[in-house]
Amino acid sequence: MAHQARKRFGQHFLVDEAVVEQIVRAIRPMADDTMIEIGPGLSALTAPLLESLGRLTVVELDRDLAGGLRNAWPDHRLVVIEADALSVDYSGLGGALRIVGNLPYNISSPLLFHLAEHADAVRDQHFMLQREVIDRMVAEPGSSDYGRLSVMLQARYAMEKLFDVSPDAFDPPPKVMSSVVRMVPLPAERPRPRSEQAFAAVVTRAFAQRRKMLRRVLADWAADIDWDALGVAPTDRAETVSPQQFMAMSDQLVAAGRIGAGTR
Repeated sequence: MAHQARKRFGQHFLVDEAVVEQIVRAIRPMADDTMIEIGPGLSALTAPLLESLGRLTVVELDRDLAGGLRNAWPDHRLVVIEADALSVDYSGLGGALRIVGNLPYNISSPLLFHLAEHADAVRDQHFMLQREVIDRMVAEPGSSDYGRLSVMLQARYAMEKLFDVSPDAFDPPPKVMSSVVRMVPLPAERPRPRSEQAFAAVVTRAFAQRRKMLRRVLADWAADIDWDALGVAPTDRAETVSPQQFMAMSDQLVAAGRIGAGTR
């Protein structure tokens, strides 16, 4: 299907068949999987996935592409949701979901946070993203890539960067390198904060001025933090604090009544 890539949708179509095969091997689709593909575009992944799957659901915002997908496969094989991926209720699409896609780079972080809200319904996720974003997702405390995205996603997923993809694998080629990541939601018994909202608020504030010492950037709350119990020094910076330590910090502040369970 001939289609002109639309910049407003962040469209870069995967055209390298070797890369497609590598992604499909990483996913290992099985016939009875409940799989959701975000941004199917020109069907580079859709077609090989359907060779293994009994049925596939795709989320596509572009009306022309959605129409082409409906014409290419019958409804019982391919379900097309014509919508913004940021607005979809993924939990309503079933359980043990396997979500895949070459995600639009211009909405990657908001989409990852939106998907995290539905992680209880997800078995795993395999995404192509800008390499810089994936490096931040999997970064360890103390590294220059470690930040808010690292903490918030590592609190919810086990993540693995699988391989890089060069710009010439796409049409049109993006100006950046890409990578593929595997994300597996952590189990229900994972470490969890008393308040997800308070945890998010503490992490957001801590990284708002990442080069400042925590006692300064968290000045309003510093007196109510038991730094010794956390194993964190007030002179440390946010980039040295693990997700578990941030959870414990937010729990202390909730217990002290400094931030409420509904804090945003």
